[in-house]
Amino acid sequence: MRIFSLLMMLCITSLAQVNMVQASPKNPTILILGDSLSAGYQMSIEQSWPALLPDQLQAKGINAKVVNGSISGDTTGNGLARLPSLLNQYNPDWVVIELGANDGLRGFPPATITRNLTKIIKLSQNSGSQVALMQIMVPPNYGKRYTQAFSHLYPELAKQQNIPLLPFFLKDVIVKPEWIKEDGLHPKAEAQPWIAQFMATQLQSIL
Repeated sequence: MRIFSLLMMLCITSLAQVNMVQASPKNPTILILGDSLSAGYQMSIEQSWPALLPDQLQAKGINAKVVNGSISGDTTGNGLARLPSLLNQYNPDWVVIELGANDGLRGFPPATITRNLTKIIKLSQNSGSQVALMQIMVPPNYGKRYTQAFSHLYPELAKQQNIPLLPFFLKDVIVKPEWIKEDGLHPKAEAQPWIAQFMATQLQSIL
């Protein structure tokens, strides 16, 4: 009888510990691999949305470390070249890919962009990270054929690789002239809190 009682106590204790682990706050390390849209273009890095993201996630019960691995001007090829060292240094649980805008602005072939993004996804997954891909769009003045091929490659790649596709935050920012710099492409510091909140909501659903 004593042995049975002891076993029952051990089982109850184990279940309680499991429940405590499941109820504990999530604390992932998130690597943002992006370009000027995430790098805090022409503003202090503390003002950029990735720097504001941890507080927004904390408000949703997610205790995350956010690493901003974004550099202004980067293409998918640049991001791919920098990724191994970032993975080795930070060992992220998630890699959020915000790349491709500079490829599009330079008219790179969609096949090249797809190939680079695929390598980024695979490299991240092979290192043990989960991956989310952000939809990117280019201005319509690049022609209907190119802009459609460019925008379609993101959902097609996300479906093919079975990874989440995050909406393009710039689509909602660019309609507010007071949030966009004179170049018509980059969000101002005033837009960064909204972007951080928007991204926290998107990430909450997948973390």
